[in-house]
Amino acid sequence: MSLLAVDRLDVRHGLLHAVREVSFAVDEGEIVALVGANGAGKSTLLRAIAGAHLPSGGGIAFDGADITSMRAYNRVAQGIALVPEGRRLFGGMSVEENLKAAMRVGRRGYWTLDKVMELFPMLSARRDALAGNLSGGERQAAAIGRALMTNPRLLLLDEVSLGLAPVVIEQLYRSMRNVLQGGATLILVEQELTRALSVATRVMCMLEGRIVLDGPAEAMSRDQIVDAYFGLHRAARGRA
Repeated sequence: MSLLAVDRLDVRHGLLHAVREVSFAVDEGEIVALVGANGAGKSTLLRAIAGAHLPSGGGIAFDGADITSMRAYNRVAQGIALVPEGRRLFGGMSVEENLKAAMRVGRRGYWTLDKVMELFPMLSARRDALAGNLSGGERQAAAIGRALMTNPRLLLLDEVSLGLAPVVIEQLYRSMRNVLQGGATLILVEQELTRALSVATRVMCMLEGRIVLDGPAEAMSRDQIVDAYFGLHRAARGRA
């Protein structure tokens, strides 16, 4: 049985049909890179899985249980954690306070305050600093650390690299190596295709709210993914 099963999911923003009849399943231990152009529906899909945006149709099952209408905080308690685009930390609280806040709704498990500080050394010296005063890389590390503090079974990472310098991105991924190699189940939205392919076991590409490519990362060429990303596979079929 799959850990996550999404069945013909529809999500709307008013009149905008952001996610269109999307179906897929994720097995425990998979690292899925979800790629696509801006506006393809990636962030909306993650938010729907996390419960931050209720769907207009279809269903979501987690570990065999229907969670389609479940509130977001209850999904966290079940083991789903979202690191949203923009980090969304509590700016007036310290790093340590942000991390501890997640413990109230999460599960007991491996990840503790000390373990997160060990994973992200850049946070250790800044644990008493206000989150609003952190650098971009520090904020992203704190956001990921906050999600880990809930001890998720499924971690949803939205735009890890957005707005960060290459050296900071490398530092973040180096710190996350223990998470990525430790049997975690992740869906990762990442604009840097090379970076996404370096960690993913599977790639899904979205275009105009639909999944147009889905398969093992090792079986896909970069050209295939780029063609799907820009919709060139449709043009090729139209000429055939």
